[in-house]
Amino acid sequence: MKSPSNTKSSTRSPVLVHVTTVPGALRVLRGQLAHMREQGYEVHAVSSPEPLLEEIGQSDQIQIQPLTMAREIAPFRDLVSLCKLILLFLRLKPDVVHSHTPKAGMLAMIAAFVTRVPVRVYHIRGLRFVTALGFKRKLLKTCEWIACRLAHRVLCVSRSVRQVAIEEQIVSAQRIQVLLRGSHGIDAEGFFHPDRLPTQTRSATRQQWSIPEEATVIGFVGRLVRDKGISEFYEAFQLLKDDYPQLHYLIVGFFEEGDPLPGGLREKLEQESRIHLTGKQFNTPPLFAAMDVLCLPTYREGLPFVTLEAAAMELPIVATDIPGCIDAVENEVTGLLVEVANGPALSDGLAAYLSSPLFRREHGAAGRERVLRDFRPFDMWRATDAMYREMMGARKISIQLQDNVSANSVITGKPEQPPVTSAAA
Repeated sequence: MKSPSNTKSSTRSPVLVHVTTVPGALRVLRGQLAHMREQGYEVHAVSSPEPLLEEIGQSDQIQIQPLTMAREIAPFRDLVSLCKLILLFLRLKPDVVHSHTPKAGMLAMIAAFVTRVPVRVYHIRGLRFVTALGFKRKLLKTCEWIACRLAHRVLCVSRSVRQVAIEEQIVSAQRIQVLLRGSHGIDAEGFFHPDRLPTQTRSATRQQWSIPEEATVIGFVGRLVRDKGISEFYEAFQLLKDDYPQLHYLIVGFFEEGDPLPGGLREKLEQESRIHLTGKQFNTPPLFAAMDVLCLPTYREGLPFVTLEAAAMELPIVATDIPGCIDAVENEVTGLLVEVANGPALSDGLAAYLSSPLFRREHGAAGRERVLRDFRPFDMWRATDAMYREMMGARKISIQLQDNVSANSVITGKPEQPPVTSAAA
């Protein structure tokens, strides 16, 4: 007969560790982290030390583990980070390591493999190598291949990016899946609900950034780097500004010194009186409220959450017809998809909305309806929890958690919300 102490140790709370290169990547997991804690997991978030990491730890009431990781390739610093991850995993003894972003994805999967973590999940949120060239492309692609190879299961945020990963041979079709719609969900009933903002938010935000009340505002939210299509965004402004004298740009994001914009473009943006730069902002709903259209002329994406957030705020979207964007924007229903790296095509798409407030309202309303239907956070939280349980169960890990619906029914989706793909590891 087993002693009480042995019985107690045989069932315990599983240790779940999420790893990202920078805390900004954890923002899409807010709410889900708290949900896992409430289900009985001991949840840790590992990322580079920034105030946002502490904020997420406090808001979701989880444990944080600051650990510096370089976003760019830095062999010596990466080796130091890897050694620290190995030591951390030896101390925490995680049952599940779930890594995100290319650098953290590779380092965490290596560390989890070395320390024999029983459940290893790598989450592809975009493929950085697709816009790189030469040796850098090969190196970035190899990093992705290593992360996928060492993971027990690879998740992807969209169907189209999953297909690219398979075609580029970084992972087999049998080992990569998309849970439900891929997104961790949008809080369209709360944070991104336009009716929950004060009635004066639109005018107050415009006043804050010196935008006339009668202006038609095209918005952008994201990092101000080449791969986000900022050159084409500026080109479209030059093509449109004379025909639409009420046109203004509201650009929300920050310049990256390590990835500067080409040819004096930053100075041109800063000097244009009808282009308004806010810098990095985390409270985006008031900024969405000041916009009439959101534009994302990006070259590469995984699944652009900003387009879903804007859609929840009833904004129509103009984005590029690339993997990731084609999953987030339903062309000619919730927005318009245009050719990538084509300033005139982008200009034409924006002009369609500048010319018709009714067109904007129709697509904005359709976008919010789609987000409410297909991108509910709780559905994804339950599906992810069910996946963890199924993987731990397959590895005979004795755990103690709150009751949940069957793993299979959640992972494969409900009748009214079928999965995007059911490929399993």
